[in-house]
Amino acid sequence: MMAFLFTIVGIFICNQTAHALKVKDPSAIVWDEISAFFLMLIIAHPLLNPLKIFELFVLFRIFDIWKPFPINYLDKHLRGGLGIMLDDYVAAFFALLIYFSIQ
Repeated sequence: MMAFLFTIVGIFICNQTAHALKVKDPSAIVWDEISAFFLMLIIAHPLLNPLKIFELFVLFRIFDIWKPFPINYLDKHLRGGLGIMLDDYVAAFFALLIYFSIQ
């Protein structure tokens, strides 16, 4: 429930901030990364210890920075708060796929 709330609020605040700053995806917005990583922690929580949290973080950042398809497509073609949030959620999804496949 909290992750859903983070997502809905995030779409709104990311959209408002991007509009106010007149930038498609301002680097000052970090709610999208926080929200996506929070969701990852919720999904992976039974297996977590400090090392596993670090592994998840590294995997997430790799996908968030590298932006392979379809992340790069979403990043370029979706506008507003949904676009800002969704590319990070897809990066989190790919990171979780790798994380669970190596466990």
